Amino acid sequence: MAARSAPSCHLRLEWVYGYRGHQCRNNLYYTAAKEIVYFVAGVGVVYSPREHRQKFYRGHSDDIISLALHPERVLVATGQVGKEPYICIWDSYTVQTISVLKDVHTHGIACLAFDLDGQRLVSVGLDSKNAVCVWDWKRGKMLSMAPGHTDRIFDISWDLYQPNKLVSCGVKHIKFWSLCGNALTPKRGVFGKTGDLQTILCLACARDELTYSGALNGDIYVWKGINLIRTIQGAHAAGIFSMNACEEGFATGGRDGCIRLWDLTFKPITVIDLRETDQGYKGLSVRSVCWRGDHILVGTQDSEIFEIVVQERNKPFLIMQGHCEGELWALAVHPTKPLAVTGSDDRSVRIWSLVDHALIARCNMEEPIRCAAVNADGIHLALGMKDGSFTVLRVRDMTEVVHIKDRKEAIHELKYSPDGTYLAVGCNDSSVDIYGVAQRYKKVGECLGSLSFITHLDWSSDSRYLQTNDGNGKRLFYRMPGGKEVTSTEEIKGVHWASWTCVSGLEVNGIWPKYSDINDINSVDGNYIGQVLVTADDYGIIKLFRYPCLRKGAKFRKYIGHSAHVTNVRWSHDYQWVISIGGADHSVFQWKFIPERKLKDAVHIAPQESLADSHSDESDSDLSDVPELDSEIEQETQLTYRRQVYKEDLPQLKEQCKEKQKSATSKRRERAPGNSIRLHFVHGYRGYDCRSNLFYTQIGEIVYHVAAVGVIYNRQQNTQRFYLGHDDDILCLTIHPLKDYVATGQVGRDPSIHIWDTETIKPLSILKGGHHQYGVSAVDFSADGKRLASVGIDDSHTVVLWDWKKGEKLSIARGSKDKIFVVKMNPYVPDKLITAGIKHMKFWRKAGGGLIGRKGYIGTLGKNDTMMCAVYGWTEEMAFSGTSTGDVCIWRDIFLVKTVKAHDGPVFSMHALEKGFVTGGKDGIVALWDDSFERCLKTYAIKRAALAPGSKGLLLEDNPSIRAISLGHGHILVGTKNGEILEVDKSGPITLLVQGHMEGEVWGLATHPYLPICATVSDDKTLRIWDLSPSHCMLAVRKLKKGGRCCCFSPDGKALAVGLNDGSFLMANADTLEDLVSFHHRKDMISDIRFSPGSGKYLAVASHDSFIDIYNVMNSKRVGICKGATSYITHIDWDIRGKLLQVNTGAKEQLFFEAPRGKKQTIPSVEVEKIAWASWTSVLGLCCEGIWPVIGEVTDVTASCLTSDKMVLATGDDLGFVKLFRYPTKGKFGKFKRYVAHSTHVTNVRWTYDDSMLVTLGGTDMSLMVWTNEMEGYREKRPCDSEESDIDSEEDGGYDSDVTRENEISYTIRALSTNIRPMLGIKPHLQQKEPSIDERQGVVRGSRPPVSRAPPQPEKLQTNNVGKKKRPIEDLVLELIFGYRGRDCRNNVHYLNDGDDIIYHTASVGILHNVATGSQSFYQEHNDDILCLTVNQHPKFINIVATGQVGDSADMSATAPSIHIWDAMNKQTLSILRCYHSKGVCSVSFSATGKLLLSVGLDPEHTITIWRWQEGAKIASRAGHNQRIFVAEFRPDSDTQFVSVGVKHVKFWTLAGRALLSKKGLLSTLEDARMQTMLAIAFGANNLTFTGTISGDVCVWKDHILCRIVARAHNGPVFAMYTTLRDGLIVTGGKERPSKEGGAVKLWDQELRRCRAFRLETGQATDCVRSVCRGKGKILVGTRNAEIIEVGEKNAACNILVNGHVDGPIWGLATHPSRDFFLSAAEDGTVRLWDIADKKMLNKVNLGHAARTVCYSPEGDMVAIGMKNGEFIILLVSSLKIWGKKRDRRCAIHDIRFSPDSRYLAVGSSENSVDFYDLTLGPTLNRISYCKDIPSFVIQMDFSADSSYLQVSSGCYKRHVYEVPSGKHLMDHAAIDRITWATWTSILGDEVLGIWSRHAEKADVNCACVSHSGISLVTGDDFGMVKLFDFPCPEKFAKHKRFLGHSPHVTNIRFTSGDRHVVSAGGDDCSLFVWKCVHTPH
Repeated sequence: MAARSAPSCHLRLEWVYGYRGHQCRNNLYYTAAKEIVYFVAGVGVVYSPREHRQKFYRGHSDDIISLALHPERVLVATGQVGKEPYICIWDSYTVQTISVLKDVHTHGIACLAFDLDGQRLVSVGLDSKNAVCVWDWKRGKMLSMAPGHTDRIFDISWDLYQPNKLVSCGVKHIKFWSLCGNALTPKRGVFGKTGDLQTILCLACARDELTYSGALNGDIYVWKGINLIRTIQGAHAAGIFSMNACEEGFATGGRDGCIRLWDLTFKPITVIDLRETDQGYKGLSVRSVCWRGDHILVGTQDSEIFEIVVQERNKPFLIMQGHCEGELWALAVHPTKPLAVTGSDDRSVRIWSLVDHALIARCNMEEPIRCAAVNADGIHLALGMKDGSFTVLRVRDMTEVVHIKDRKEAIHELKYSPDGTYLAVGCNDSSVDIYGVAQRYKKVGECLGSLSFITHLDWSSDSRYLQTNDGNGKRLFYRMPGGKEVTSTEEIKGVHWASWTCVSGLEVNGIWPKYSDINDINSVDGNYIGQVLVTADDYGIIKLFRYPCLRKGAKFRKYIGHSAHVTNVRWSHDYQWVISIGGADHSVFQWKFIPERKLKDAVHIAPQESLADSHSDESDSDLSDVPELDSEIEQETQLTYRRQVYKEDLPQLKEQCKEKQKSATSKRRERAPGNSIRLHFVHGYRGYDCRSNLFYTQIGEIVYHVAAVGVIYNRQQNTQRFYLGHDDDILCLTIHPLKDYVATGQVGRDPSIHIWDTETIKPLSILKGGHHQYGVSAVDFSADGKRLASVGIDDSHTVVLWDWKKGEKLSIARGSKDKIFVVKMNPYVPDKLITAGIKHMKFWRKAGGGLIGRKGYIGTLGKNDTMMCAVYGWTEEMAFSGTSTGDVCIWRDIFLVKTVKAHDGPVFSMHALEKGFVTGGKDGIVALWDDSFERCLKTYAIKRAALAPGSKGLLLEDNPSIRAISLGHGHILVGTKNGEILEVDKSGPITLLVQGHMEGEVWGLATHPYLPICATVSDDKTLRIWDLSPSHCMLAVRKLKKGGRCCCFSPDGKALAVGLNDGSFLMANADTLEDLVSFHHRKDMISDIRFSPGSGKYLAVASHDSFIDIYNVMNSKRVGICKGATSYITHIDWDIRGKLLQVNTGAKEQLFFEAPRGKKQTIPSVEVEKIAWASWTSVLGLCCEGIWPVIGEVTDVTASCLTSDKMVLATGDDLGFVKLFRYPTKGKFGKFKRYVAHSTHVTNVRWTYDDSMLVTLGGTDMSLMVWTNEMEGYREKRPCDSEESDIDSEEDGGYDSDVTRENEISYTIRALSTNIRPMLGIKPHLQQKEPSIDERQGVVRGSRPPVSRAPPQPEKLQTNNVGKKKRPIEDLVLELIFGYRGRDCRNNVHYLNDGDDIIYHTASVGILHNVATGSQSFYQEHNDDILCLTVNQHPKFINIVATGQVGDSADMSATAPSIHIWDAMNKQTLSILRCYHSKGVCSVSFSATGKLLLSVGLDPEHTITIWRWQEGAKIASRAGHNQRIFVAEFRPDSDTQFVSVGVKHVKFWTLAGRALLSKKGLLSTLEDARMQTMLAIAFGANNLTFTGTISGDVCVWKDHILCRIVARAHNGPVFAMYTTLRDGLIVTGGKERPSKEGGAVKLWDQELRRCRAFRLETGQATDCVRSVCRGKGKILVGTRNAEIIEVGEKNAACNILVNGHVDGPIWGLATHPSRDFFLSAAEDGTVRLWDIADKKMLNKVNLGHAARTVCYSPEGDMVAIGMKNGEFIILLVSSLKIWGKKRDRRCAIHDIRFSPDSRYLAVGSSENSVDFYDLTLGPTLNRISYCKDIPSFVIQMDFSADSSYLQVSSGCYKRHVYEVPSGKHLMDHAAIDRITWATWTSILGDEVLGIWSRHAEKADVNCACVSHSGISLVTGDDFGMVKLFDFPCPEKFAKHKRFLGHSPHVTNIRFTSGDRHVVSAGGDDCSLFVWKCVHTPH
């Protein structure tokens, strides 16, 4: 029996030999106390060199691989490896955990760094994306995360001189990060020409944006900003692994074994070569260096730590050594001295002094060492090698005695015999050889019994026997020295073994778990004297067992520290220490053995606190030493709260059933019924498996829960109010200290906790987030009410601490593997809590994001018992818990102080009072105690006799088990297991308040034929009668011998028939419940029982064995049997004549039988309807086809009942829904109203005799719910809270082309954009070049001698009027944008600064436009298109703008969608929110206080997210709707209420904590209202909301109910609405044709009753308004046609502020030869003339067809325009008259050009041709010739300066030169090279090869233009970039500057005259950007 409990002795870690130098860096530092901190294996070590003492931090569960020191140098952060790795921040002084950061990284944490003030920590993961994560470590909260790099990151550091900047480096990269909001944005370091692109291993930041980094080749790279500015070459001879900055400068350490010190400007101070010092050796490699004052710490690859004093740098002091890399297996202890010997795969053997904690000898061998042994006299040391040899050394001087190799495989174990004469050597080839020591190790025997490798050996004390273990787990015995196998067990019985290191054998059976045959224990060693055994296993755990331990699954104490497998463990010779060695971590741990002592010493050895559950837990087979579990607790532990289907799964399941539904819903479905029901009273209280869930509120009402309902019961009025926010069983309830709020936790896949107000019954906060699974079993508020603790019923019974108002998780931890019943927060210290449960009492404290738990220390006082309840006492140390055996345990801190017997059987509930305690137990007794549990002051027994005279209801049995107690208002409130709630007066009398059925399913329900009462019968073996009238009590109860499933009143109400589960049924008197008669004809349960209507002559009894018996009630005889059902019967109904039975069976058959004989009838379904049924409870047949839900496979409709007027059918189903349908419900998937209150199966529903109430039964929640039926007209008072229907209405929401475009548009990010032209062929930078003449002659281009006999090479380009000196352009600055994104975005134009400025956006630029001057400034931080814009209206945040952009997948990388919040005036970014809205953000809105931001995504779920934007924190997020949401806006007066509208969708949302609750808009109050597509939102007073629809109506909503429709507010869709905050007036904008009275913009009063219309004088056929905003006396309008117009309210005058092209791409662009004008031609069929100086559009010409290209004549007097249909037109500039037009081609004209001498016009088209026209011949425009054999369509053309050549670039990446006007193809390269061109717009040709980028697989460069000066070149490409190059740029991938702003596809680009500006034209964005050229100064 001894093995039943763990040994009472203990191990304490005393020393660790080793340091982790391999694969880790920068992990060694001085703390503030001058101690040294580092790590080895899974232990953080703090070493004090002064005292030669180590302290250990053991909060990790696996190898530590990274370490960072807080700037104050006391706190340390360490990160580990593992599947779910975490980071611990701990105090190096106390070695206690301060904070735990978890749940983000996977695989491991590679780097850590604190910021300057130590508030934030950055970590890098080992996952595939090398995630970088920034933490607020004190709160345990992640602030930001981003993918780090595609390859490993080696080091990361905060820039200590610039806030919010970080630098990381690694394989072939360095990245410079900035943190803003929640966005980490990287910029890659540019290596340029200064240094090679290579791996950077370490870095340090310095002032002035300088960063120093160490590279793989030993150079130091110096960075300024993101550019490499210089390298310090050869700083080290090989890779620089570590760099450490201190006050005096920098220290670096490298693979070359050198340490270098540098001053603050990185000038060398000194070098220390460790290889040359006396401790040095070849191959020494430095992994970590720390410089502090005159001391330097160095950590090496081979696990040494050196300390160097700078003055004596050649004498480094070795302060720690360990084995190097390679597995460590060999361990032996000296037989007489405190020495241990280890040998490893690093080929060294080392001897350690256990007293001095030091290495005293070391010797290197030839081979890896696998085992070791020391002879009994301590003279010889034998080592077994991996190659099959063994060597014997003298211990004294490590000289070799002998080296023998008899075997080929590794020697795994060897041992000397106790008498010292023999050495047994066990080999992996399954043999053991015996050698004679005295005969110079001659082989004297061999043992060959094993079939597998030898793992362990032991000698007998007399040296005559040897036992072995092998890899098969076999244990064999041999006689020594010969090696004969012994098979007789008798012979072995008496043998006494000298040592016990074998893992198999009777004496060590207990070390193996009960039910497993795994082989993972590597080593054991027995201590005979202390009767303990120590074991080491593959999981890094050392365990102590009692010895011997005979029974499997013995108890143990366990110790962690080693990371992976512990390969060997041994007691020291005097049993003072245990030595263990780690295989992979190659460290040696020395544990001090502390034998049994009394508890007073136990204080020093209180179990060390842990995060991992693995500290010395008593054991894992805990159940053996505990008395039998109490039956009730046992029942409860076996309950499962798992569901096949959770309510959360419904939306998904419905999606899967979409197809079924589509086919079915083509038929028009009935509307939902007009009636609705409201929950009125619930009989029941959940006591059978919940405790302490019953309280008094502030005003003396009683709050408790049953099923999915929180109930507030008023005992004076006997009424109930309900919290119906849960959708499944509530499992726990607690009340706020102020007694006004309640928290309830429920069952669910991701179960939620609701905190709600008992007064208003509104939810205040809802907590969820995937932390608990399956359900929440306990909750508790903190004393200040701000925090909430909760426990889940998932496998690890997770404990979570919440800040419930904010809804955020503060901390989380795994609780226990067994169920936790209770959690209690410490009333004095909010950071502490206790949990209690099965064999579990734990004391927790918060540490950052984690909780650290310590097990209660029981000592000798008690046994490890199951705790059912717990409370805190009168100080923070004192706690009390009630056990399952009836004791109360009293705890101080974590120690059990005493136990008091309190009850017979478990103590279920306990409550602390001001001066004492009250407890309640299974014995049905309530006991009052004094404040120290010394005396019991008073007891109350719950008995029938004690019931007060006026008490209603009946107590079922005496002394029911008490599950909840609460005090207040002079009473004790008691809840029992039987579902009763009682109030005990202090003087003794008891009042019964509430009762319900006890445990067991409830199925039977019947309502009385003419009284408001009903009967129920249940598996709890009771039959009960309930009063449904105001007294709401149980009138009668009767115990039955068996449970029952059905009951029925006779038509006269006098008799009650009850069907029982054993196949019998009885008839009882309905008043007294006494038996009248009973029958027992069937074996299976009776499932339904019915009296025939009228006189009730017959009784039909249906059973589960598929028969229905018909009895004559008068003579009590069976008169008929209905046969023919193939499955059990579920429902029966009589027809009105009492002649016909309708039957449902479990096989979904609908059958008919004739009464009384029971003959089967077949009745066509059409006829069934016509029959008058006395009752309808059937769920099958055509009349109720529609009641089956879309997901009918997963759930059953269990019950139905029809009202007596045959109008409304009520149903109950397996998911706990009660639904009302209009009867008959024909056609599939009828519409319904749905109510949630029951948790799962609703087993029965019945209307009362007058249809005034509906009674429903919950099967597993045992509750009886009474609902009142509210008729149609009654409705107005209270909006009913029901969901309308399963399926969205199938009426379409209306159609409009603009809405459809907006809905269907798919946004791609720039990085993925593909080419806009259908190019074919090989890109220029990939083509094989033909050598030019120069190259053929061996002259490299550009290197011609300055003086040459050859004529000078002509200029490439004729240079025009740009002064005498050519000045290159060094930069472009955005000056103007013509364009506004109105075509698919809305509500995106706003006034700022009292109407002086307006703000809007186009492409990826936010534009601030001054109304008076037209000047613009830009916000250019977005890296992709902006889709939405809003302005913060709160005076505190003036001019703050939020913009949301397009993005890719939501992986938090730089291409993820993001929202920028910025200051419109100074363009400062205040915050960036990277979001999970994949594809993009389509709507943003600020809350009333301006602190919250709401965003909506374009992802398939159309997610809605709420942010606290200043911190970048996401508060809440939820799927919005399955179709597109267009707009979501906060109510202007709220931070919690908002509305979203979209395709057939309007929802009203509330933010509760972190949860978003939504209500669909209810249409049903207005006749014929249908859900249309909603487009815009405005708000009015008193909770009014206005939504604009696609049809032009505006809907007016009160709360979430439609109360009015403003019909035809506009003639077309209402796209925009704006609520003016100062006067409440509302502006609407729509799509209309201009007419006399109508207008596309209207101004309305607050109620939307009267309006004034404004016409926009734009001259368009229809006006389509996309955005409206109202300022002082002005209305600002943005239109679909890219105009922004200001309308005066008084005079209705329109002023167009901004113009732009309507549709793109804008292909044509031409700049005036001498003035700052330019022309643009676009797909929208217009050519527009723009004035740069006046910043406006001067003119536009409507051509009626899409225009493709435009060109000025050299004098600027004519304009040629090429069209998409092949026509071209020439206009005179002065009069805009057409001079000539011609159409010679059918396809688009791509480029059109005047020759420089104005004589010719060249027209290039997509018909692969260029046509020449001679303009001197007049406007007839006859073609004079054309260029032949162009292989593909024409892209650009340029004339030569002398007008005699034309260069053409074509769509197959080829450039051709033709003669003008003959059109002859010029092939001669030399001739081509000599041409001087008038212009250069070609993207092809050797001169511009450098413009093609590496990244252009799918995308192209679209356009180019060389400056008039001929030395600069700008290009535009498909990525939306404008780039500036030098011209010519013949080298591939030339250097350039890039300018962002356009959307994908820049289509054309030109210099204006004098190179003053560059104009670029956008494809997707239809915008024109004007850039100012910045020339380099002279």
